Amino acid sequence: MNVKVSRKAHFNAAHRLYRPDWDDQANKQVFGKCSNPHFHGHNYELIVSLTGPIDPRTGFVVDMKDLKDLIREEVEEAFDHKNLNEEVPEFRNLNPTAENIAVVIWNKLRPHLPAEQELEVVLFETPRNFVTYTGK
Repeated sequence: MNVKVSRKAHFNAAHRLYRPDWDDQANKQVFGKCSNPHFHGHNYELIVSLTGPIDPRTGFVVDMKDLKDLIREEVEEAFDHKNLNEEVPEFRNLNPTAENIAVVIWNKLRPHLPAEQELEVVLFETPRNFVTYTGK
């Protein structure tokens, strides 16, 4: 029997969506206001879910305190109140779209979790815009 458990978190970060090989007009045409050269910010909401068997010893899929600490160490400390383009190494050469941020978060968390647990990352860039990544 597998059960899905989830933990919510959040972080605030600035970014700019653009391609350095395009001029400002091309970037503005594709990315709109999000290509502002002075950056813009979001209050990101994150849901990290693990699906796996319940440990018969503890009754947990995962100890939620451990998951909370992992998210804090790997995501919140790395991204919160940062300019993603300039301060987060994973985005030095990767456009920090919501899609790419979700994949980076998944990649940061996956190595720290048991292989038998499925990992899902849902990232809300705004209350109405969100992406989901499961590693596939």
